[in-house]
Amino acid sequence: MEEYQSLIQVIALTMGAAWASGINLYATVAMLGLAGTTGYVDLPPTLEVVQDPMVILAAGFMYCVEFFADKTPGVDSGWDALHTFIRIPAGAMLAAGAVGDVSPALAVAAGLVGGTVTAATHATKAGGRALINTSPEPFSNWTASVAEDLAVFAGLWAALSNPTLFLAAFVLFLILMAWLLPKILRGLGKVGRKVGGWFKSSPSPAA
Repeated sequence: MEEYQSLIQVIALTMGAAWASGINLYATVAMLGLAGTTGYVDLPPTLEVVQDPMVILAAGFMYCVEFFADKTPGVDSGWDALHTFIRIPAGAMLAAGAVGDVSPALAVAAGLVGGTVTAATHATKAGGRALINTSPEPFSNWTASVAEDLAVFAGLWAALSNPTLFLAAFVLFLILMAWLLPKILRGLGKVGRKVGGWFKSSPSPAA
């Protein structure tokens, strides 16, 4: 029974770190570091680096930067585009570290799965926010950003304190994401074609 509970905890921590990294990497690192430092959770030795005060301070500082960038229409999409190259590899690394001291093959497998989860979550967030930015008012942008921050904190708390609850919610999230992501991509395609049409219909400058 204890081995089963331990396995559930490892899976929840691995998937929780990967999922949350796709939404807000810096909040994820800071929360894991603080949880480990305060003794709220015993992180595996391969993940204890996030407990280093320098790592926590850096993650906290970058979270503050992202907090404002993520709530500025237009800037948030540029921020998301840049973090395509940061969140996904970092999420894979956190997932690989979360499985603990295991064989290299298992760590690589966890990194691959975790990186895929991070990529899918990041794509859903970035695509959804790009569509929201087509609206001229900023309130929907602010609401989405605050909801994402709260989801990261609540999700990681559940992964650390109630792994079974988190995994149940995680499965539901995967189902919702599988339904939502194609719609987001189609919506972005329509926006792209509309913008392209504007350029094609604009009059050519006089020679």
